[in-house]
Amino acid sequence: MSVAFGLAIFFMLWWIILFAMLPFGIHRTQEEAGDVVPGTEASAPNKPRFLRVIVLTTVATTIVFSSYIALRQSGFGLDDIPFLKPPSSSDSQSD
Repeated sequence: MSVAFGLAIFFMLWWIILFAMLPFGIHRTQEEAGDVVPGTEASAPNKPRFLRVIVLTTVATTIVFSSYIALRQSGFGLDDIPFLKPPSSSDSQSD
């Protein structure tokens, strides 16, 4: 795998995991806190904590990407999963 391909996979995984992690850790909206900042939606989080989300996303992505690299280096592939193999010609019944 080239470095560019690895970076592209990491980048795509990072964005997918970011959007999966965004809703976690939000306790109250601005409307619930009673302090709606002018120009924002009332349903926006009171304390977004973006730095924490970015760090957690990077850590989770690093774990997932490392697992992907280890699986790729082990030689495991789709051919190793028994139920994904198409039936061979000897298994089919002829008329």
